[in-house]
Formats: sequence, C-alpha cells, structure tokens
Amino acid sequence: MWALVWRFLYSHYFRFWLKWLVRLLTGKCELQRLLGGAEPGARRTLSVEHSLESSKNKVLRNAVHVEEAEVEKCVRDVMKAKKIGQKDTRFKTNLHISLLQISGYKKLYLDVENLRKVPYDSENEEHEEQLIELWNLLMPHENLKARISKQWCDIGFQGDDPKTDFRGMGLLGLVNLVYFSKHYTSEARQILSRSNHPKLGYSYAIVGINLTEMAYSLLKNGALKGHLYNMVSGLPQMEHFHQFYCYLVYEFDKFWFEEEPESIMHFNQYREKFHEKIKGLLLDYSVVLTLQDTKKP
Repeated sequence: MWALVWRFLYSHYFRFWLKWLVRLLTGKCELQRLLGGAEPGARRTLSVEHSLESSKNKVLRNAVHVEEAEVEKCVRDVMKAKKIGQKDTRFKTNLHISLLQISGYKKLYLDVENLRKVPYDSENEEHEEQLIELWNLLMPHENLKARISKQWCDIGFQGDDPKTDFRGMGLLGLVNLVYFSKHYTSEARQILSRSNHPKLGYSYAIVGINLTEMAYSLLKNGALKGHLYNMVSGLPQMEHFHQFYCYLVYEFDKFWFEEEPESIMHFNQYREKFHEKIKGLLLDYSVVLTLQDTKKP
C-alpha cells in the first residue's frame, strides 16, 4: 500500500523537483546525464527509455514510439526541445543508438507476433519443406517413410502429423526448431538423444515448442530488453530472438537432467522453475544469454 503511494508521489511530484534540483546543480538535463555518463547497453537504454516515457514533454514521450526511419529527425527534435546544441555529437550519437534499440525492440516483437499468428498449413509447400528439413537435420540416417507417420514421435511430436502440435505458436514454433537444428546441429542431435532417456526422457519437439512460448512471452512483457540492448547496439533482429531460443533449449536440457524429475508428469512444475530462473538472470543489467557464451570454456 505505502509502496504504491510513494511510487505515485515520486512519479507525479518529487521526481520533477529532484530533476530540477540536479539540473540546477549540474547544468545538465536528465538525458544529458544518462547519455553522457553510463556505458552503452541495457542500463543506459533502459534509463533513457524510462526518462522519455516519464517526461511531461510530448516530444520526449513520443520519442519511444518512433520507427527506424524517424529516429534521426526525432533526435533533432529532442535536442531542440531540451535546448541542447546540435553540435553535441556525443549526445546525438548515443541518443540515436538508444532510440534505435527501443524502436527495434518494438519492431522485433511485431515480427515475432506476426510469425506466431501464421498457422501451420500442410497445403503450403514452404511449410512442408521446413518440416521435412527438421526431420532430415535431426534424423540424417533414417528416411521418413511417409508424411503422416508414427516416426514423428521419434523426434518428440505427439502424433503422426506434427501440424497439430503447432497450433499454439503457429509457424514460429517450427521456425525455432529448424533454426536450432540447422545452426547447432550437433547440439540438437545430442539433446534429442538425451530426450530419449528411459527415466528422464521428454518429448523433444513438444518441449521445443513450449520453449518458443517462453521466449515469446519474455519478449512480449519486455523482460528481454536488457539482454537485447546489451547484445545489439542498434536494431534487434529476428536472428537475435532465435539465438535466445537456442539458449533456452540448451539450458533447459541441462536444467532438466540436473533436477532429475520423478516423472514427465511434473513437467509444468519444472518448466515454471526454469522460467523463474531465466527471469532472474534477465534482471541483471549486464545480462547476455546466448548459446555461444554458454559454451565458452
């Protein structure tokens, strides 16, 4: 209760006067202090984003909603609104980078969401080709005897036609599975093999699609901002989302075998425990969660 009252008072009254006092003492506005002092990455861009969103100035508030093509003009508008000379190249460059990261994150979410909304269509040749590619990447020494086949269970689908398993995450689930299998083929095959463990086994493809949902939800609620702002000094791309997914798959397999669940029936419990672990890691301002970093000696 008191925390909510304090937050309201601070954001509506105290923050304004505190900013005014610090500007009086330093001769610099909040944005100048943020962009001139902090190192590039999550801490700086998240602080800039919060400062812009909290501003009483409409130009500054609108800055977090600009698209890539408008960023350069937006930087000039912000500098004009804050009476910062256009010759301050350091401020201009750093604000430009932060706005690219902010707008890029929003664009990435829209791209991921649009792919998620595409239902798997067995009449679509491209969809079918990706599905067959997944099989060939994971099972190079075994031919798929038919498109509708119990063989799909060998790579962790629930039935004889995988299309039904993509309902929740649409084409995004398949694209993630293929990306991991194509770019980390040996790891994917190793994890598939481990998923067939007689006691600790799990359905590889189904868990993979479940982890797509986890990655998607973390992106949607903004939890991936720190990771992406540290990873990309510009526009985050779909490639960076796929890389984070690969990290989740690799780390979840390690986590599952370390925890040694009694049964696959406890999957949701351990899935949530893993989810909380990842959310905790993402709170670190210096966080970068990629498979390349995980595998470094």
